[in-house]
Amino acid sequence: MSRMLEFTAVTAGERIDKALSDASEGEITRSFAAKLIEDGACTVNGIAVPKNYRLRAGDNVAAEIPEPKEADILPENIPLDIVYEDSDLLVVNKPKGMVVHPAHGHYSGTLVNALMYHCGSSLSGINGELRPGIVHRIDMNTSGLLIVAKSDAAHKGLAEQIKIHSFSREYEAVVCGSVKENGTVNAPIGRSRTDRKKMCVTAENSREAVTHYNVIDNYGNYTHLRLRLETGRTHQIRVHMAYIGHPVAGDDVYGSGKPASLGGQCLHAKHIGFVHPITGERLEFETELPEYFTKFLNSLR
Repeated sequence: MSRMLEFTAVTAGERIDKALSDASEGEITRSFAAKLIEDGACTVNGIAVPKNYRLRAGDNVAAEIPEPKEADILPENIPLDIVYEDSDLLVVNKPKGMVVHPAHGHYSGTLVNALMYHCGSSLSGINGELRPGIVHRIDMNTSGLLIVAKSDAAHKGLAEQIKIHSFSREYEAVVCGSVKENGTVNAPIGRSRTDRKKMCVTAENSREAVTHYNVIDNYGNYTHLRLRLETGRTHQIRVHMAYIGHPVAGDDVYGSGKPASLGGQCLHAKHIGFVHPITGERLEFETELPEYFTKFLNSLR
């Protein structure tokens, strides 16, 4: 089963994938909208168009949105570090090494497997799947705070805040080299043309990306930073730090991958703040640095 979503473009210049995602009011993400377009499930004026098509005022858009289906994911009794929970959402402190959502090579042991055991049927649906609950993600080898939606209303409200960048998200990282001063990286990020698994700073098919950073401590060969995201692009901190010559320590994709003792990048999502999408209350959460992070800092001292 599916439903038709139809709308008429009011202004010119917006990409069709973004316009479709926005018109769904949080039901589908931009990446899923792009997939629907590529699959021929979306037309403009009755004609299939590429996902980078830019709308003209008056264009009639029609898209077939699939009804949510039960996710083919098995619940698993995996302990969760839950920082906050109510009937609409929860905030989880994800450990390093845990994948957020099942994907190729990681079909079990993920955060979603654990959430489905903990929450049962109380997880939101989006992108044509029931009960994934995931509003935003952090990398497998990044630890820290993540929000999970337990209702569709909460999911849509949180997705809207992400879209307008009203979340406050702060990380701590140890980066390679000596960073002398606080600063900001304002450089657009898009997918690499030479390696589709990587992101890069590029002017081609990219999106605005802004990262602010402050020096906490300097150890000569390494620097401990506090970073604040103004936008939330895939791998943003890792890409921006590598771009300015200070890749995150242990990052084996955008850096040297050393020191090996870290087993992945030294990056922790330490703080998150948002408006509760149902109650309107402003919520702020912060975690202690995990053991792998403090152990590495102690080795530098």
